[in-house]
Amino acid sequence: MTAVSKQVQVQLGDRSYPIYIGSGEIQRADIASHICGQKVLIVSNETIAPLYLELVEKQLVGKQVDKVILADGEQFKNLDNLNLIFDQLITSHHDRKTTLIALGGGVIGDMTGFAAACYQRGVAFIQIPTTLLAQVDSSVGGKTAVNHAMGKNMIGAFYQPQAVIIDTDTLSTLPDREFNAGLAEVIKYGLIVDADFFVWLENNLEALLNRDQQALAYAVELSCISKSRVVAADETEQGVRAILNLGHTFGHAIETFQQYKDWIHGEAVAAGMVMAAELSVMAGDLCSADLARIKNLLTACSLPIAPPSGMAADDFMRLMVRDKKVLDGQLRLVLLESLGSACVSDQFSTADLDEMLNKTCISV
Repeated sequence: MTAVSKQVQVQLGDRSYPIYIGSGEIQRADIASHICGQKVLIVSNETIAPLYLELVEKQLVGKQVDKVILADGEQFKNLDNLNLIFDQLITSHHDRKTTLIALGGGVIGDMTGFAAACYQRGVAFIQIPTTLLAQVDSSVGGKTAVNHAMGKNMIGAFYQPQAVIIDTDTLSTLPDREFNAGLAEVIKYGLIVDADFFVWLENNLEALLNRDQQALAYAVELSCISKSRVVAADETEQGVRAILNLGHTFGHAIETFQQYKDWIHGEAVAAGMVMAAELSVMAGDLCSADLARIKNLLTACSLPIAPPSGMAADDFMRLMVRDKKVLDGQLRLVLLESLGSACVSDQFSTADLDEMLNKTCISV
């Protein structure tokens, strides 16, 4: 275990905030310094709370600390469970100086952030992500939301946290499937903005899969740096920030089709990134050799590189028209211009999209 702590700053003017990264960070970071009032609500789930809730509470001596423990799973990221957070806030007389703390993975972070954005028109919150996917992606950048039966993350707000506290020790208790799913988002940064990082991932994958602390800390730090730069350039996704959604249009369609029950988010994104890369090759931008490298790296992480059996091309088209990147009825996709460079495009060939979907989808 290393005692080294890294800090990345998300530069957003008066909404700027630090990301603390390191082994033992929950105990090292001064959580209380980011809390302005005397009341705190910790939101966690049934899996994470028994492992880390007590460590967080020890940092909050002297505060009124209330808790909401939710069921664990993407299928519970909805308005009904969001209302449980509001019920506790109102019942326990929380006010505008209240701070919410999200202790868990992306589902908990998204729901807690959205609750914070809405409660009394906005209260402070802190992210303590405990999954790799949340540490490198959903905890940074201020996207908060819940799902709807007809579409993922369709109800939400942009709302920045006061701080993000990333304790890499929490990854030691993460199941292999969840850890590997998080690697999909790590790989994404190499694909969209940093080809050198992609090469580093190819050369250091064994260390990452073995959860080597130094390799993990480096991968998390580089991912957070990449995301923070994109977010600083386009906080509310009016332009360049959309490249962070590589593979997500296809991935969200998979999750919605499965009613958020079968594949987890990183698995759906992995397949979606391959689909986007396939379309990029067909457009004449990405070379086929780099497509093969992408598939090889994802396969080495035990991630899917094709849509789930039983999902047809028509299913994708029906669900993708609800994607948040659709503007004026025009579907836009994140495509790769080359390894390490992405763009948002509505200029792709519809015929190519149909061909790619029919080629990659396994017949029902």
